[in-house]
Amino acid sequence: MKPFDLSSVTKSASNRRSFLRNAGGATAAVAAFSFAPQAMFAANKTASDTPAEIFTAALIAEDLATTFYYNVLVGKVIQNVNLAGPGGTAVNTSATGSAGNVGYIRAALSEEISHANLFRSLIGGKAASGDPVQTFYFKPAVFENLNDFVIQLQELETAFIGAYLAAIQQFALLAAEGKPLTFNGATYQPSDFAYYAKISASILGVEAEHRALGRAVNAALIPSNDVNYENTDGIKTVYNGPSSAVVALTPFLGSGSGLQGYSLSTALANQGSVSLPTVGTIPTE
Repeated sequence: MKPFDLSSVTKSASNRRSFLRNAGGATAAVAAFSFAPQAMFAANKTASDTPAEIFTAALIAEDLATTFYYNVLVGKVIQNVNLAGPGGTAVNTSATGSAGNVGYIRAALSEEISHANLFRSLIGGKAASGDPVQTFYFKPAVFENLNDFVIQLQELETAFIGAYLAAIQQFALLAAEGKPLTFNGATYQPSDFAYYAKISASILGVEAEHRALGRAVNAALIPSNDVNYENTDGIKTVYNGPSSAVVALTPFLGSGSGLQGYSLSTALANQGSVSLPTVGTIPTE
C-alpha cells in the first residue's frame, strides 16, 4: 500500500461535486449495466483503488468524523436551544434543550469511532496514533453556530455516503472478475470483495442516518429525510483519481485561511466523557 500523499490530490474545496442531474447521465448509467463485468472494471481501471487504499481513505474519513463530532459536543454550539440549551452540556441537557438531538450526536461519535477501529484493523494498524492524518481543519464557527454546524455535517456525511457507494461499486467490480486478485502482495478471493461491499453498505446505512438526523437538528429543514436515493456527490473512486473521496475531503486535511486545527488524539482521549454507547457489530459473511 502506498502512503497517503496530500500532494497527489487537488487541495481545493471546489472539488466537492454534485450527482448527475440530467436524464442523459441516468441513461448512460443504465446502459452501463449491459456491459460485461470485466468491461465495466476495465472502464474504471485508470482510477481504481486497491482494497488497502479504500480502507485507508475510509479510516481517514472516519477519523475526520470522530474529530468533528467530538468538537461539536464540547464546543459553544452545544448550548444552542436545539441542542443542550443555554447552560447545558453534552451530558446535562437544560430544560430548554433537546436531549434527543444531543443524544444523536453523542451516539454518532461512538459509531464513527467504531468504524475507524474496523478500518484500522484492516490495514494492520494497532493504535490511532499511527493513523495517516492526526489533525483536521475546520472553521471555528462550525463548533459555535448551529447553522454552520448543520451545513458542515451535511457536507461531510454526503461525502461519506458517496465514498461508501463508490467503495461498494469497486468491490463489486473486483468480485465480478471471478478469480483471486493480488494487490501489494495480498491475495483476495471474490468472496472477500463481496464481503467488503456488504460491510461498506452496512456503514453507508449508518452515515445516511447521520445525514438525516443532522438535518433534523435544524427544525427548518423539513423533511429531514429528504431524498429518494442517497447519491455519490460526484465521487467515482475512493482513493485515486480527480473524482475521489480523498479529493473531496482534502480541504479538511490541511491548514488554510480562517481554519483551525483540531486534534484526533484529543478527541479520542476525551470522547468517553461525552459519547453515548451504541450497539452492533459488522455483518456476518
